[in-house]
Amino acid sequence: MYRRYRTPSLWREMDRLQQDMNRLFGDPRQNRMRKAPSFPAINIWAADDSAMITAEIPGVNKDDLEINVTGDTLTLSGVRKRDELPDGTHYHRQERTFGEFNRSIQLPYTVDVNKVKATFKNGVLTVELPRVEAEKPKKITVKAS
Repeated sequence: MYRRYRTPSLWREMDRLQQDMNRLFGDPRQNRMRKAPSFPAINIWAADDSAMITAEIPGVNKDDLEINVTGDTLTLSGVRKRDELPDGTHYHRQERTFGEFNRSIQLPYTVDVNKVKATFKNGVLTVELPRVEAEKPKKITVKAS
Protein backbone atom coordinates (compact mmCIF):
# COMPACT_ATOMS: atom_id res chain seq x y z
CA MET A 1 0.00 0.00 0.00
CA TYR A 2 1.27 3.40 -0.92
CA ARG A 3 1.46 6.00 1.84
CA ARG A 4 1.68 9.69 1.26
CA TYR A 5 4.00 11.66 3.43
CA ARG A 6 3.03 15.22 3.87
CA THR A 7 4.94 18.01 5.41
CA PRO A 8 3.28 18.77 8.75
CA SER A 9 1.50 22.07 8.71
CA LEU A 10 2.51 24.77 11.09
CA TRP A 11 -0.98 24.81 12.63
CA ARG A 12 -0.97 21.08 13.29
CA GLU A 13 2.41 21.36 14.98
CA MET A 14 1.15 24.26 17.11
CA ASP A 15 -1.86 22.16 18.20
CA ARG A 16 0.40 19.24 19.11
CA LEU A 17 2.68 21.56 21.09
CA GLN A 18 -0.35 23.02 22.91
CA GLN A 19 -1.58 19.53 23.83
CA ASP A 20 1.87 18.59 25.15
CA MET A 21 2.05 21.76 27.24
CA ASN A 22 -1.46 21.15 28.63
CA ARG A 23 -0.45 17.63 29.64
CA LEU A 24 2.73 18.92 31.28
CA PHE A 25 1.26 21.89 33.14
CA GLY A 26 -2.38 20.82 33.31
CA ASP A 27 -4.57 20.02 36.27
CA PRO A 28 -2.55 17.84 38.68
CA ARG A 29 -5.73 16.00 39.71
CA GLN A 30 -5.72 14.39 36.29
CA ASN A 31 -2.31 12.82 36.89
CA ARG A 32 -2.20 9.12 37.54
CA MET A 33 -0.35 9.55 40.83
CA ARG A 34 -2.74 11.63 42.91
CA LYS A 35 -1.81 13.00 46.29
CA ALA A 36 -4.28 12.04 48.99
CA PRO A 37 -6.13 14.96 50.58
CA SER A 38 -5.29 15.86 54.13
CA PHE A 39 -7.31 13.94 56.70
CA PRO A 40 -9.47 14.98 58.38
CA ALA A 41 -11.12 17.55 56.12
CA ILE A 42 -11.63 20.77 58.09
CA ASN A 43 -13.40 24.14 57.95
CA ILE A 44 -12.17 27.10 60.00
CA TRP A 45 -14.09 30.24 60.94
CA ALA A 46 -12.31 33.08 62.73
CA ALA A 47 -13.61 36.21 64.46
CA ASP A 48 -11.92 38.79 66.67
CA ASP A 49 -12.59 36.84 69.86
CA SER A 50 -12.54 33.15 68.84
CA ALA A 51 -12.19 30.57 66.09
CA MET A 52 -14.33 27.56 65.29
CA ILE A 53 -13.04 24.43 63.60
CA THR A 54 -15.13 21.55 62.29
CA ALA A 55 -13.54 18.32 61.13
CA GLU A 56 -15.16 15.39 59.34
CA ILE A 57 -14.02 12.21 61.04
CA PRO A 58 -16.48 9.44 60.14
CA GLY A 59 -15.85 6.00 61.55
CA VAL A 60 -13.71 7.26 64.43
CA ASN A 61 -14.70 6.68 68.04
CA LYS A 62 -14.52 9.79 70.25
CA ASP A 63 -12.24 7.87 72.62
CA ASP A 64 -9.74 7.45 69.77
CA LEU A 65 -9.41 11.24 69.25
CA GLU A 66 -6.81 13.51 70.80
CA ILE A 67 -6.93 17.31 70.67
CA ASN A 68 -3.91 19.39 71.70
CA VAL A 69 -3.60 23.17 71.73
CA THR A 70 -0.23 24.86 72.18
CA GLY A 71 -0.05 28.61 71.71
CA ASP A 72 -1.53 29.25 68.26
CA THR A 73 -1.44 25.63 67.00
CA LEU A 74 -4.20 23.04 67.17
CA THR A 75 -3.29 19.39 66.60
CA LEU A 76 -5.90 16.74 65.86
CA SER A 77 -4.75 13.14 66.04
CA GLY A 78 -6.35 9.76 66.39
CA VAL A 79 -6.96 6.34 64.93
CA ARG A 80 -9.54 5.06 62.49
CA LYS A 81 -9.73 1.30 62.95
CA ARG A 82 -9.96 -1.21 60.13
CA ASP A 83 -13.37 -2.77 59.49
CA GLU A 84 -13.66 -6.34 60.76
CA LEU A 85 -14.69 -8.66 57.92
CA PRO A 86 -16.77 -11.77 58.56
CA ASP A 87 -15.04 -15.09 57.91
CA GLY A 88 -14.93 -16.12 54.27
CA THR A 89 -15.27 -12.58 52.91
CA HIS A 90 -12.81 -10.24 51.29
CA TYR A 91 -12.83 -6.70 50.00
CA HIS A 92 -14.25 -6.18 46.53
CA ARG A 93 -13.33 -2.49 46.73
CA GLN A 94 -11.74 -0.51 49.56
CA GLU A 95 -11.66 3.30 49.34
CA ARG A 96 -11.95 4.28 53.01
CA THR A 97 -8.59 4.53 54.70
CA PHE A 98 -7.71 3.37 58.18
CA GLY A 99 -4.86 3.89 60.59
CA GLU A 100 -3.41 6.79 62.53
CA PHE A 101 -3.83 10.41 61.48
CA ASN A 102 -2.32 13.66 62.66
CA ARG A 103 -3.12 17.17 61.45
CA SER A 104 -1.82 20.48 62.81
CA ILE A 105 -3.44 23.83 62.05
CA GLN A 106 -1.84 27.18 62.83
CA LEU A 107 -4.39 29.74 64.00
CA PRO A 108 -4.21 33.53 63.52
CA TYR A 109 -3.79 34.15 67.28
CA THR A 110 -2.92 32.52 70.62
CA VAL A 111 -5.68 30.38 72.14
CA ASP A 112 -6.88 30.43 75.76
CA VAL A 113 -6.39 26.70 76.41
CA ASN A 114 -8.50 26.77 79.59
CA LYS A 115 -11.63 27.75 77.63
CA VAL A 116 -11.37 25.39 74.62
CA LYS A 117 -14.56 23.36 74.05
CA ALA A 118 -14.92 20.29 71.83
CA THR A 119 -18.00 18.29 70.81
CA PHE A 120 -18.28 15.22 68.62
CA LYS A 121 -21.60 14.34 66.98
CA ASN A 122 -22.46 12.25 63.91
CA GLY A 123 -18.81 11.98 62.83
CA VAL A 124 -18.20 15.75 62.96
CA LEU A 125 -15.80 17.21 65.52
CA THR A 126 -16.44 20.85 66.48
CA VAL A 127 -13.76 22.74 68.42
CA GLU A 128 -14.28 26.26 69.77
CA LEU A 129 -11.00 28.09 70.36
CA PRO A 130 -11.32 31.38 72.28
CA ARG A 131 -8.61 33.99 71.93
CA VAL A 132 -6.40 34.93 74.89
CA GLU A 133 -7.96 37.97 76.58
CA ALA A 134 -4.71 39.98 76.49
CA GLU A 135 -4.49 39.67 72.69
CA LYS A 136 -8.09 40.62 71.87
CA PRO A 137 -8.44 43.93 70.04
CA LYS A 138 -9.31 46.83 72.33
CA LYS A 139 -11.47 49.74 71.27
CA ILE A 140 -9.91 53.02 72.25
CA THR A 141 -12.09 56.08 72.57
CA VAL A 142 -10.70 59.40 71.49
CA LYS A 143 -11.30 62.29 73.87
CA ALA A 144 -11.69 65.83 72.62
CA SER A 145 -9.19 68.26 74.10
